[in-house]
Amino acid sequence: KNCVLPNTRPGIQLDIKGVCLACRNFASRTQIDWKKRELEFDKVVSNAKSKSKGYDCLIPVSGGKDSTWQVVKCLKKGLNPLCVTWKTPARTTIGQQNLDNLISLGVDHIDYQINPEVEKKFMLKGFERFGSTAIPMHMAIFNIPLKIALRFEIPLIIWGENSAFEYSGLGDESTGFQLTSDWLKKFGVTHETSAQDWVSESITSKELTPYYGPSPEELENYGILAVFLGYYFAWDVETTKEVALANGFQASFDGCPKTGIYDFADIDDDFISIHHFIKWYKFGMTRVFDNLSLEIRHGRVSRPEAIDLIAEIGDDTPHDDIIKFCNFVNITESHFFKTCEKFRNHEIWQKENDNWKLQKFLINNWKWS
Repeated sequence: KNCVLPNTRPGIQLDIKGVCLACRNFASRTQIDWKKRELEFDKVVSNAKSKSKGYDCLIPVSGGKDSTWQVVKCLKKGLNPLCVTWKTPARTTIGQQNLDNLISLGVDHIDYQINPEVEKKFMLKGFERFGSTAIPMHMAIFNIPLKIALRFEIPLIIWGENSAFEYSGLGDESTGFQLTSDWLKKFGVTHETSAQDWVSESITSKELTPYYGPSPEELENYGILAVFLGYYFAWDVETTKEVALANGFQASFDGCPKTGIYDFADIDDDFISIHHFIKWYKFGMTRVFDNLSLEIRHGRVSRPEAIDLIAEIGDDTPHDDIIKFCNFVNITESHFFKTCEKFRNHEIWQKENDNWKLQKFLINNWKWS
């Protein structure tokens, strides 16, 4: 009733008035003492510096606006960070440019690239098994930084926003937004699988080495703390964008969003749009719905305006990126769309006159095809 997210989105919980938990949690922000939260972060910083053997913290980065914001915040707090990137096999020109800019702010950096032949096999298996192309990405993004922090004995890992809290309203605030093994299992977007679950005749355990993470016991023994910066500072796409732009970040070259409504988000990777596109089949929503719901909560767009924007944008199938993905994993476009069909949610989709239509869809005059 407040935003435009459907109750089919994973993690969404609606109250008796039809308002989702993400909107409820956002409304509670007015009760947060953000100055007190920053003081809490200062204690985290002091603790990390006292335990540091060189690097005070590790920051997982892509080069995007949020990771630029993270780096700027940490440098201002006097931290000596090591930045770590999982290098997507589909990094864009602007993605590389923004990553180079982030490094130039004054950080050491590791660009971790996985054998593309392994990623091809893993991505295709994830797509065919779960209708998700991003399982390898999420497994790498979360596990590689943890392993490197362990090797360098870095006491603190600083992530950006808590995606579970911001987009679905879930997440335990009482823990200080720590990223734990339980959080990873529930919200890490890997269908609760680990690297071991993907060992097969075609992908060996050794090939999957980058995707294995350290055990919770190892992290605990070394006293490594992983936190979300969004717990200590009010996270907002516009705020992080402004900080990033002021520090050399560049939005899309042509001013067009890669996916969703923001021309400054998801622009570093050609394959991320595929991950968001398949939500249409599974949940009857796209990245546009997520983005506009954030805008509604921040008061920059009304719900009626958001609905009008969804109708105006219409079909946003990322045709060019689908072709790139098919070429990368060596499948035909026909195979791609047939696989997508396997994951169409028949509880919400109904076929009429050879066209699939969403029941009870937000837009009355949607052009179904």
